Amino acid sequence: MTVTEQDAFLSLFPHRWDWIFAEHVAADRPNWQTESRFPLSDRQILSGEKLYGVRFGTETSYFMLDIDSGSAYHPKRDRFAVRRICNALEILGFTSHVAITSSYSSGVHLYFPLQDDMLTWQLAAVVTHRLQTAGFVLEPGTLEVFPNNRTYSDAGQLSLFNAHRLPMQQGSYLLSEDWELQWSDRAAFVSRWVWAANRNSVNRLVYDRLLLAAVEKNRARRLSRPANKFLLDLQNDISPGWTGHGQTNFMLGRITLLSYCFGHYLQGLKKPLTGERLVLEIVKVATQSPGYKDWCRHQHEIYRRAEEWASCVERSRRYFPYGYKELRGEPEQPPLQKRTQPNTWNQRQMADARDRLTFAIAVLLNNDRLPSGARERFDILTQDFHFSGETLYHHRDLWHPAFLWKTPPNPPNKKDVLARDCAGGAPAPKTAGNLLDQTGRNQRPALDWGAFLTLLEGEAGCNTSPGKDLSDLEEKFCGKPNTKPRSERPAL
Repeated sequence: MTVTEQDAFLSLFPHRWDWIFAEHVAADRPNWQTESRFPLSDRQILSGEKLYGVRFGTETSYFMLDIDSGSAYHPKRDRFAVRRICNALEILGFTSHVAITSSYSSGVHLYFPLQDDMLTWQLAAVVTHRLQTAGFVLEPGTLEVFPNNRTYSDAGQLSLFNAHRLPMQQGSYLLSEDWELQWSDRAAFVSRWVWAANRNSVNRLVYDRLLLAAVEKNRARRLSRPANKFLLDLQNDISPGWTGHGQTNFMLGRITLLSYCFGHYLQGLKKPLTGERLVLEIVKVATQSPGYKDWCRHQHEIYRRAEEWASCVERSRRYFPYGYKELRGEPEQPPLQKRTQPNTWNQRQMADARDRLTFAIAVLLNNDRLPSGARERFDILTQDFHFSGETLYHHRDLWHPAFLWKTPPNPPNKKDVLARDCAGGAPAPKTAGNLLDQTGRNQRPALDWGAFLTLLEGEAGCNTSPGKDLSDLEEKFCGKPNTKPRSERPAL
């Protein structure tokens, strides 16, 4: 087996954390142990010193079915059972598999390779739900699905995915269509794997429909009735994808709400999706939705549009991640002010203004009317939604592109934001001194005689007559007597 063939086999199982191992035993009853301190290395797998197994990560490119030798579905007891199992999965697009013996116990492992990576928890839920509705009993010793549906412990911690033994180890061989052993090695396994992966194309419409049913039926922790209805409504809106032009804002809005409110729940994360992670999740779901490449006209700016929707929803006080009410978007307040004045009239007015402004931005996004320029946004908010310039100035973080874009093409400075954009395009006010002195009269500014003389000389042809004595002008405008003799005084 060449180095390239070894690398191809090892790349099929990229998740190496929390792996299992056991000593070689003749009775094939290994004592499996888990190692969580460091990942499983390629050298250990290739050495064959022990038996090794792996778990699943967040995403996977395959799933596997385990049929023990004593199961009612084993080919020795029911030669058509495996065919019925495969027929049940064909509706999802899983038409081909790689069949091997797991060990000397004659158990059967059916590997279903996929062309693309998929979320592990979703794949586990869909395959499990499909087999159960087809009438198959899923339990250890009979028929098991890897990856499995994870459960929560009493402490609220999500369990790991079950580990499975790696193929092509002691007692593992490829099986023919007649369930006969074939001489095989890792290179032959990879070749069969690639052949099956090219034939398995996921039917997204059926897959998403079964996912909705699986989530509704087999949730490890139940949602409240209103939250469950909201989740199903969002998934029903998103699952068809793009079916025509003009749907980008609607799709991005629903995807943002799903990712922000339920993303952590659906993916089994400890913390909600916020900030950059939320934006990346929106872009990922949008670009993988049906019809995106055919109908979405905002593919060139999908990341910026996702940023705008993420910012809009995160700052809203109407939506918050499920189970995390404290993350609701509220006006920024100093900690001391929150403790001493938690519910003043000014704070309520500010919160109401932010809610109305957030809703206005959402309406413009839904109707594809949100301009890209700050001046245009200012005009439409003041004219169509009747916001005052002062309100927009205080809450410019909700509508101004300099705050909504993380990397704007031409970021405005503070002076530009305050003067040009937030004041409707009016020029920046110049700093003016006090025009009145202490006596209440206009104070005469001190003039530079040299500068005044130069200016006057430059306009002598139109403002003065030749030979005119400028001494009187010096005394008049500079407020000081001229002590020079008249013969030495300058004249034009």
